[in-house]
Amino acid sequence: MNVVDLPASDHPLVTLRHLERSDAPAWYAYLADPAVVEHTSWNLRCVDDLQANFDDYASSHPSSSIRLAVVLREGGQLVGTIGFNAISPQHRTAEIAYDLAPAVWGQGVATSLAASVVDWGFQHLGFLRIQATVLESNERSMRVLERCAFEREGYLRCYRQIRGKSGNFWLYARIAGVS
Repeated sequence: MNVVDLPASDHPLVTLRHLERSDAPAWYAYLADPAVVEHTSWNLRCVDDLQANFDDYASSHPSSSIRLAVVLREGGQLVGTIGFNAISPQHRTAEIAYDLAPAVWGQGVATSLAASVVDWGFQHLGFLRIQATVLESNERSMRVLERCAFEREGYLRCYRQIRGKSGNFWLYARIAGVS
């Protein structure tokens, strides 16, 4: 994927670029904030725990995850990531995932970028279905998905281990051509 292939960001505060290994300290800095991870499945002990993710993002395998850096337009500081996990080339499906630093919460960043990245996933990557799994306590993320025309499809009990405890998740999805 080259730079011209990246989705556009219309948000005045942030833009997107490729995520780089040098972003790991800034990424870990906000992922270490209990308020950020409270409603996610992240379970990091140190910045090195992110390294396996970068190996996956660097792979050219069609099912490898795609993760983009969310950076401030002014200064280029990393304030989030967004992308696709669980990509199935065979079924043309993926799961969207995103995280943001508290400094940009409540400013429409997640909704704007999720809309752009989902459209990009359908138009440029050829996905037919993009889904999201959201920890049942993550009301802010549910609102983002609903504003981006995702529909709630089901409740996944004990779906993932969250820092040693079973977590329940809502399943959301958006189908290509339906908005």
